[in-house]
Amino acid sequence: MKIFPTGSIKKLDAYTIEHEPIASIDLMERAAQALTKEITERWGTETPVTFFAGPGNNGGDALAVARMMAEKGYKTEVFLFNIKGKLSPDCQTNKELVEMMEEVDFHEISTQFAPPTLTAEHLVIDGLFGSGLNKPLSGGFAAVVKYINASPATVASIDIPSGLMGEENTFNVKTNIIRADVTFSLQFPKLAFLFPENAEFIGEWEILDIGLSKKGIEEIETDYEILETEDIRYLMKPRNRFAHKGNFGHALLIAGSKGMAGASVLAARACLRSGVGLLTVHAPACNNDILQTAVPEAMVEADGSETCFASPTDTDDYQAVGIGPGLGRSAETEMALLQLLTQCQTPMVLDADALNIIANHRHELTHLPKGCILTPHPKELERLAGKCQDSYERLAKARELAQTATYTSF
Repeated sequence: MKIFPTGSIKKLDAYTIEHEPIASIDLMERAAQALTKEITERWGTETPVTFFAGPGNNGGDALAVARMMAEKGYKTEVFLFNIKGKLSPDCQTNKELVEMMEEVDFHEISTQFAPPTLTAEHLVIDGLFGSGLNKPLSGGFAAVVKYINASPATVASIDIPSGLMGEENTFNVKTNIIRADVTFSLQFPKLAFLFPENAEFIGEWEILDIGLSKKGIEEIETDYEILETEDIRYLMKPRNRFAHKGNFGHALLIAGSKGMAGASVLAARACLRSGVGLLTVHAPACNNDILQTAVPEAMVEADGSETCFASPTDTDDYQAVGIGPGLGRSAETEMALLQLLTQCQTPMVLDADALNIIANHRHELTHLPKGCILTPHPKELERLAGKCQDSYERLAKARELAQTATYTSF
């Protein structure tokens, strides 16, 4: 699944409007129908619903949902914040429709805001700002966000929690971001959803299909994708009933050191679980008995050292090499790894201490064989690429590092 930045989402909306064709207000109506369906399936008509709508299209979505829920018998109260006296055209249209409904308790806020009473029984629909926000909330909007966050009500955000930006939030003000219990994202997740530091704002998130152009989705490029089951299903080919272990590749795992046999055991089990036909684990002699007992399916090649990886092994007969878990960072291991990197032409997965050693010899990144994969956790990435303030910067530095390591992907 593609993840589009804010600017590309606007292009995709415009593409859908032009090529379907469909009017912008009708596309908003379609989004509101998807939102209403999901919300009404989760909460019954006994739930009082309070809407907080902003002046843009996110607010227009909220107004349309309020109208539809009122038509279904929900008790709805709407607060439309129109501080500057200017609404987006579609928001204006939905405001006029809501104003005509006696079933909706509607308030348009232009100056002073008297907050409603929100109880644990209330559902708050957050439609203040969408993913187009490009600066932290402040002033009155920040105060509204803090009021909602302090309430015991359940909060559902439309598209993205108000105050959270779709991609970078490095300099955002956390106290001025809605803390949603659930976020209903329209058509796609936002990049910000995938960063752990934003989980407290997003809560549970669900993607709602609003019928954006499939052709537009294919044609408009993006740098980010989520790998899903359907993306890799074709790789999982049925195995011939007469196949044997020799048909499914031979992997080499270089892992473990004295006191760290567990890392090599876990990595070996994972490698076997992936479906490899044969697995050889190159490990220090002190780990031989543990590996032979814990992972009897694997073959063990003992290193010349009793306690660590110190003797580079020939990798030519293997289809893939994994190196790093529990490896340690002794001088002997460092020398052996660097020597291995100069001679290995087999695709490698480099992890853990292999990355920590490379961090001290970054020029080796340009010597890796084609098809290598690096799997750093945050601290390992910082050792390779420098300090990062958050996941967005971490992702940017990982991409930069991947370009430095000509044949490497993350």
